Amino acid sequence: MLRRLLSPTLVVALLAACASQPARPVAPPPTPAPQPSQPPPPAPVSPVTPPAASGDMVFDAWAADFFPRAVAAGISPDVLQREFAGLRPDPRVGGADARQPEFSKPFSEYIKGTVTDGRAAMGAAKRSQIAQFDAIEQTYGVPREILIAVWAMESGFGAIQGDYDVVRSMATLAAQGRRRTFAETELIAALKIIQSGEATRAQLKGSWAGAMGQTQFIPSSYLSTAVDADGDGKPDIWNSPADSLASAANLLAKGGWVRGQSWAREVIVPPGFDWSLSEGPKLTPAQWATQGVVRADGLPWTEADQNAQAQLVAPTGANGPAFLLFPNHFAIRKYNNSLAYALAVGLLADRFSGMGPLVKPWPQETPLSLSERMTAQRALAVLGYDAGAPDGLVGLKTRAALRAWQKKEGLVADGYLTPALVQQLGAQAQATQSALSLMAPSQPADPGLGSPLSPPLSPPRPTSQDPQSSTPSR
Repeated sequence: MLRRLLSPTLVVALLAACASQPARPVAPPPTPAPQPSQPPPPAPVSPVTPPAASGDMVFDAWAADFFPRAVAAGISPDVLQREFAGLRPDPRVGGADARQPEFSKPFSEYIKGTVTDGRAAMGAAKRSQIAQFDAIEQTYGVPREILIAVWAMESGFGAIQGDYDVVRSMATLAAQGRRRTFAETELIAALKIIQSGEATRAQLKGSWAGAMGQTQFIPSSYLSTAVDADGDGKPDIWNSPADSLASAANLLAKGGWVRGQSWAREVIVPPGFDWSLSEGPKLTPAQWATQGVVRADGLPWTEADQNAQAQLVAPTGANGPAFLLFPNHFAIRKYNNSLAYALAVGLLADRFSGMGPLVKPWPQETPLSLSERMTAQRALAVLGYDAGAPDGLVGLKTRAALRAWQKKEGLVADGYLTPALVQQLGAQAQATQSALSLMAPSQPADPGLGSPLSPPLSPPRPTSQDPQSSTPSR
């Protein structure tokens, strides 16, 4: 055994050697890693006194539900109580929101009614009447002619701003529920304007949909975009033309306006042009020239326009004027997302600059009824084309479906819906449904296509335009 082999002297020596080695310090236990601090629990929202009853149960229930959300968004309970005192829904707003006219004004009639000689003369005169125009153009890059055209279109140069109480209108729309998210957002924005002192409730007048002032800003656009151009310390889009026009320029600049570039130009297309290219690719003017597309006025393209990509449109079909739309056209549509509106603004601006009327005049159009437009959409769906919901609004999706059908049928694929095409589509869709019903007799025909379950395919057509309609349907 090892223990037995060691002499006492060796044992003593070994012990002495061990004692001469310094002792290793014992490492302290590791410090625990700091734990992430837990965020404090959110402060409880203090209870908000609900508004006094208005007598409308739906409105009162919505208001009681809305108050805590408004407070959480930064609205003072005192402001809420004051502005909702005695507030009742506006029946005019509900009616305007629900109304959809049976007949909508044709595109050409809309343009001819807005781009007039009288308005062109008034706008041209105003080019030198606003002292701040030079500064506005330098700051935002938007020509004064475009701004004056927006001013003309939105409020008749400030003369017609609307008389609806914006707070009441937005509360009415929110309570009805169909536009609740939009209306509550704009209502909170309107209350913030009042709370900030930038405008009073009495000033917040506008359209039933909440557009206010000389350039018709909704409240949230006012908060994000309105500017003070006349130097009085606050943006006043109700009483100050300079503030209104600078605010419009700011909105267009934020929407992508390109300094020095055209908004659009009228073009001539050659015979046999492939109209399925309309509302399609964006190409440079040189690329469009390879398709035979040239400027209608015969002038050369500017350098800024040569380098831009443009989309071709023919709003009234192959028989009407065609345009190349540059990016600035789409900046105008950030203001109002309507082809007709943006074209009217641009054409007015051109007239203010001294340009003459279009080379190719607008054709005479026959208005289509709501039921006819819906019939065309349902027929396209039956025939296998995605025309969108059958809502009677002939938008981009419906026009694309119509072009595809026209091309398949060997027609001019311009996407322009006429009474004759409605009849042709309806008849073709009915024939398709009849063939399908022979294979599946239990499937009823679409009641919107002239089946025994529906009124006739083409209802009696009016001889005049519905005076209440102002928005083109195509």
